[in-house]
Amino acid sequence: MKINALQKGLGEACEGEVLVLNGAFSARYDLDIKTGEFLRPNIVEDGVSVKGKILVADRAKGGVASSWLFHEMVRLGTAPKALIFNNAGPVMIQASAFSGISILDKFDGNICSQLNNGQRVFVSPKDGVIEILNNGGVAIQ
Repeated sequence: MKINALQKGLGEACEGEVLVLNGAFSARYDLDIKTGEFLRPNIVEDGVSVKGKILVADRAKGGVASSWLFHEMVRLGTAPKALIFNNAGPVMIQASAFSGISILDKFDGNICSQLNNGQRVFVSPKDGVIEILNNGGVAIQ
C-alpha cells in the first residue's frame, strides 16, 4: 500500500520501523540526544528510542536548536532515519536539511492515523511516497 504526500520531501530514500507520536514534537525538549529516548512523558511509552526509526508526528514545534540537535544525533548514531509530519514547518525542514535526515510532510488526511507503530515502511522523499511494506510483521499485498 502506498501513501502519497501532497509535495516532495528532502533526503534519501530509506526503510525502517514506524514510531507514531502522540501530539506535536519538539526535538530539543522531547529527546535525549545521547540515547534517542524520549524525555517528555505521554508522548510514547517509557524507554522508547527514536534511533533508526521512521518518526511520525502531527506537527513539529520548537526553534532552530533542532538543527544542531539532529546534527549531533546523527553524529552519535541516535537519530531517526526519517521524519514524517502532517505539518513539519520551516524550522524542521531546515533541521532535516542541515542534519541529513530525510523528511516528508503534507498529506491528504492525518498521516498519524494512516500509519501504526511497528509497521515497516519505505520512504521516498524525492517521490513524495511512503510504501507500507508490512503491518507489524504481516506482509501487505
